[in-house]
Amino acid sequence: MKKLILALSVIIFTACNNNVQKDQSSTESLQPATEETTALAEQASQVELTISGGDDMKFDKTELKVRAGQTVKLILKHIGKAPIDAMGHNVVILSQNTDFDAFANAAIDAKDNGYIPKGMEKAVIAKTAMIGGGQIAEIIFTAPAKGTYDFLCSFPGHYINMKGKFIVK
Repeated sequence: MKKLILALSVIIFTACNNNVQKDQSSTESLQPATEETTALAEQASQVELTISGGDDMKFDKTELKVRAGQTVKLILKHIGKAPIDAMGHNVVILSQNTDFDAFANAAIDAKDNGYIPKGMEKAVIAKTAMIGGGQIAEIIFTAPAKGTYDFLCSFPGHYINMKGKFIVK
């Protein structure tokens, strides 16, 4: 009888102890990010960035930060409703020393090339497809050398409000 009580006590104690450990681990996963966890994420070999643009011709982010050499998955979400012909959006990351205004103005006449000016394709580090309302585009590329790079939507006139900095640490 004593052995049965002892065995049951061990089983109950073990079961209770396991529940406490599970509760602690689930609580730990809900803790806010710390400088340490943020630093670890920045050191990862891959990073996923999401940027949205809508019918108001604005990106929800004006800065995108990565680490040199990281594999970058860039996701563009068009959160508007307008069709691609009226309100198309893309994200184009330009190499350093590219004349931003010259590129953006030349893009106006480059509809047949996805609004990437012919002869200036080498100035593009990465670009998403042009998308319309409700669509999503994704690209994967390797982050370039440390520095600050311009990005924009190259649809005619959108670069005025839809632009930002791609910062590589």
